[in-house]
Amino acid sequence: MGFTAEDLTTNVSISLYTQWLKDNCQPNYRKNVYPDPLKYCGPYKPRPTARLRRRRSIDISAHDTIGMVVIGRDGQVAAGTTTNGANHKVPGRVGDSPIAGAGSYADSSAGGAAATGDGDIMMRFLPSYLAVELMRTGTEPSTACKTAISRIKKHYPQFFGAVICANSTGHYGAACNKIPGLSTFPFMVYNSQSGTPSLKTVDCF
Repeated sequence: MGFTAEDLTTNVSISLYTQWLKDNCQPNYRKNVYPDPLKYCGPYKPRPTARLRRRRSIDISAHDTIGMVVIGRDGQVAAGTTTNGANHKVPGRVGDSPIAGAGSYADSSAGGAAATGDGDIMMRFLPSYLAVELMRTGTEPSTACKTAISRIKKHYPQFFGAVICANSTGHYGAACNKIPGLSTFPFMVYNSQSGTPSLKTVDCF
């Protein structure tokens, strides 16, 4: 792509990594491996399935994804999302952000959607794609978002996640799964005609 290959480490990142090694590689998001990743650094081997350990909870206030749905002057719809910025993720991990239809999805004939939350769960359900397809059939954006969240909630009642939606006519909505620490979900709306952004919130369900 024309970028110069270079070492991107900094004194700060080296210090973080050195301290992480001193702390027995904690935090560590590996699971179903041994030696115990809560106490030791690798190398790790898969744990027999009979001894799978419970999923580690992640502090939902320590990171987040930024998602956007944009409607252009001529009606083009675009959607995108960042990755969450959490430290010490397992090398090679792919979450929902780069998966089309999971982290975000857009179709100018219908609308766009972007998701945030537990990507390892959300990427299995393509919530952004589902929301856009529902809007294509005429479903109102808030309902489309809620349906996308409901499908995940049916299988993972305690998952952390939210979806924002906007249809091609500029109507918008959002939905989130209610869990301890997440009862409302804030999102911003900007209208180029008014020229001012406004903060909206939606009650999680």
